[in-house]
Amino acid sequence: MANKDKEYLFVYGTLKKDIGNDMYHLLAKHAGFVGDTTWNGKLYIVEDYPGAVPSDDPSDIVYGELYLLNDPDNILPSLDNYEECSDKFPEPKLFKRIPKLFKRIKDDVGLDNGDIVSACIYIYNMPVDNLMQIKSGNFTRE
Repeated sequence: MANKDKEYLFVYGTLKKDIGNDMYHLLAKHAGFVGDTTWNGKLYIVEDYPGAVPSDDPSDIVYGELYLLNDPDNILPSLDNYEECSDKFPEPKLFKRIPKLFKRIKDDVGLDNGDIVSACIYIYNMPVDNLMQIKSGNFTRE
């Protein structure tokens, strides 16, 4: 399914469509929804938003959504500002960027149909020791 010329973004928190905030609407304007997705990681509640970190334990699953970015160079700077990891924010940034294609972490995510896609993921970059883990791996706002 994945074409190396296509760029994907995995979202697991306030950018999900069921949250429906302004930044989700901006993302939806510049990307196409591919499907529900999972990623091998742990999810924590930070404040009124979640932060995800990678995990080596295959039972640690973060549930999210996969988007195909229509114009990554146009939408990603806005998302970086929203996620407070652009150059406008001092170190340490809330989310880390690792030198790859998007200057973000890229990792494999699994679609419900079994396909695996390499997608950009915002990884939480602060200590999680004092944060409550969202054991279900699924962030929803009540």
